Amino acid sequence: MIKLLKKLRSQLLVLLTHTFALPVLKIVRRKKKFPYNMEQLSALPFDTVGNEVWQLLNENNLRLLPYYERHDIKHVVLGYPFSDEGEVCLQFFMLANRRVSFPVLATVIYGLATMPEYYTSFRKAYARGKEAGDLSKLDWFGIMPELLMDVRKNYNVK
Repeated sequence: MIKLLKKLRSQLLVLLTHTFALPVLKIVRRKKKFPYNMEQLSALPFDTVGNEVWQLLNENNLRLLPYYERHDIKHVVLGYPFSDEGEVCLQFFMLANRRVSFPVLATVIYGLATMPEYYTSFRKAYARGKEAGDLSKLDWFGIMPELLMDVRKNYNVK
């Protein structure tokens, strides 16, 4: 029964983010063209943010989704996997880093309401976000050729 509930919870999270949030983002967010495709990301030097994004997407059999590229970059820079726990932790980090938006708040509330087994991870993610430098001015697309460890060091992302 627990397995079924976790599966349904995961499917609901995907439904909310991909079926509802993505179309809304396409309407309200001005599209900044992502200057890379998967082949170009794979050709970037090893240990760069862009190559790490390619590796993470490739390992998970995913492709670049328009309007989601910045989100995928955040998973790499912040070190959160593509999982239910990783998704909510990423949003807790962003909330603590002063990123208050509907998707952030909705995901945090969803995580609090449906994922009590991850509360410790959520607290740790929030603490990491508080300690990190302000990411609001970071050019997420511009850091693709930079070394991941340098980006993390420059923004105190531990």
